[in-house]
Amino acid sequence: MTSYVEAVSGLRPKMRRAIIMLQDIVMVLVAVALSLTLSQSRLSFDALSYGGLACWTILVLLAHLLFRYCGLYNTVWRFASTPDFFNILKGCGILTVVLYLSSLGFRFFFQPVAGLNERQFIVFFLVSFTIISAPRLYYRFLRDGASWRILGRRNDPGIKQALFIGRLSEADVIIRFTRTAQPAEYAIAGIMAIEGEAPLGTQMQGVPVLAARPRLVEVLEEYANGTENIDMLIFGNGAEREIEEYSELVRVARHSGIAVVQFSGFSELGQGGRLVLDTVEMETILRRSTVPPDIERIGAFVRGKRVLVTGGAGSIGRILVKRSLELGAEAVLVADISEFGIFQLDQSIGEKDQDRLKSRIVDVTDRRQMTRVVSEFRPSIIFHAAALKHVPLLEENWESAIQTNIFGTLACAEVAAKCGVPQFLLISSDKAVDPTSVLGITKRAAEQIVSSLHETQAVGQGGRRSGTKFIAVRFGNVFGSNGSVATIFQAQIEAGGPVTITDRRMTRYFMTVAEAVDLVIMSAAVAEKRQGRDDYAIYMLDMGKPVPILEVAETMIRMAGKSPYTDIPIRFTGIRPGEKLHEVLQGENEEVVALDTAKIFGLRAEVVEWPRIQAALTALQAAIRDQDKAAALAVLAGLHEAERLPAGAQQETSPKSVGQAG
Repeated sequence: MTSYVEAVSGLRPKMRRAIIMLQDIVMVLVAVALSLTLSQSRLSFDALSYGGLACWTILVLLAHLLFRYCGLYNTVWRFASTPDFFNILKGCGILTVVLYLSSLGFRFFFQPVAGLNERQFIVFFLVSFTIISAPRLYYRFLRDGASWRILGRRNDPGIKQALFIGRLSEADVIIRFTRTAQPAEYAIAGIMAIEGEAPLGTQMQGVPVLAARPRLVEVLEEYANGTENIDMLIFGNGAEREIEEYSELVRVARHSGIAVVQFSGFSELGQGGRLVLDTVEMETILRRSTVPPDIERIGAFVRGKRVLVTGGAGSIGRILVKRSLELGAEAVLVADISEFGIFQLDQSIGEKDQDRLKSRIVDVTDRRQMTRVVSEFRPSIIFHAAALKHVPLLEENWESAIQTNIFGTLACAEVAAKCGVPQFLLISSDKAVDPTSVLGITKRAAEQIVSSLHETQAVGQGGRRSGTKFIAVRFGNVFGSNGSVATIFQAQIEAGGPVTITDRRMTRYFMTVAEAVDLVIMSAAVAEKRQGRDDYAIYMLDMGKPVPILEVAETMIRMAGKSPYTDIPIRFTGIRPGEKLHEVLQGENEEVVALDTAKIFGLRAEVVEWPRIQAALTALQAAIRDQDKAAALAVLAGLHEAERLPAGAQQETSPKSVGQAG
């Protein structure tokens, strides 16, 4: 049986359709012979005479045209269902009526044909319907007879019907779990195995193996087009690295309205557990490999701590908040200026975590407010994610960029030091490396403040830290964050285009929000115990290879079921002020140091001494008062150049204590 299924499945779609048409023609001729035999009738003419052959030819052409008209060849065999069998019934019925009327006409105008009466036509109809339907029914039974019950189970709309694409060993575990889970949420209707030698047509716990590589895309297209009973496509863990056609499979599923998720484990196993199904994000589709987070390590770091997240209602901040709650933080405080953002975050937090979530509407540049918030909450760590980040907007609104990204960071860092917060972590950006924009140069200044405070606070006995540990974590674009290319492209595609790209050569680093947040927390855990020369002020995340923005746009358009340039035009608008063609994560004067933790590196670089930073901040405030953008940028450029000088060559100014600048 399996060899038959494999042989038929291995044929090209056009070849299969041609064979089906030929088979139906043969079945019609067989039906004529059987109807005459069963009714014990004999025709008055020789079946093989010229007249007889002409009669059979006309019958064959007529049957083929009627069957095409009734839609018998627009359906995939494995999905033959009630509407499809009705089409066969309709085709055979019309053919029978046409033949009967033709016989009456021939009898009226010429002469009666002996051996023909109504009984033969009734038998012909029943026989033709049966033998034309039978092969379709038989093939579907061989392919997925065991899944009929699952595919047809629509009495409980809460149970989602899913196809699984992955390893057979993983499918076995998932099927067992879905059948014993209470309440039932998912039912696996079929398996598409990534092993090339998978036994096609066999069953695993009654669930059929529907396809194996390299025919995954073709079979998924048949399922997507042939049935409306599939709700979800579940990829196995690590499938994006193992399946060459991963992005195409996602595109086919999404184009057909099938939700796409990826299995990554179980939660609360043994206590009414659930499958952990992660939404497949765009950067995963672009084949950027990820490293599973060390849950034990980051959990041990966060568990029992009081965590404060500035900008906690933003894209990265809200995931930091949720992740900290998941990892067992004693309490999490959101400090953000956006009332609506805090409201949305609060609505997305489950009831069990509501008691541990606190929120304050506060401007991070307001030192008095931040001091009160930090003093009252007494956090163990501050994740400073509050920042303005839109490159073109900040070129015009440079004062706001400086106030938030520089003086906001300064205020929060100084408050952390004053209140004795053990750890302060700045979320930085690849835009800070060799900056060409207001965003980049303000983020670079924020890094310099943190690096200098890191050194200032590291002067205790034996070189041990006596105060707050200041670090920054640098990484590239977070895919799907507010204002990112993903959200912009999605809106443009939904509007019918055009999708706008500044330059076809432009590339960017991308990372999922979830991965970025876990690595940020891991960086804090790594930094917590480091001392001396191995105690880095800046950590850099491994972003993989940069991705062409044009490739992102084309992939998103295809996933929306459209064709780039044809259905959705792509327009190139030219590089905007402050933008680079290519971002980098490491500066020329920085040494990247590999750590014992995957995807995280330490950076060694010259640190601008704190007195020099204080002088620059004072000059920067004067430039803002005078509304002098050129002067402000000159101050920041001078601060950046100071990094390239040895510490002794940096400009000397009278030192102040942390907290006096600004």
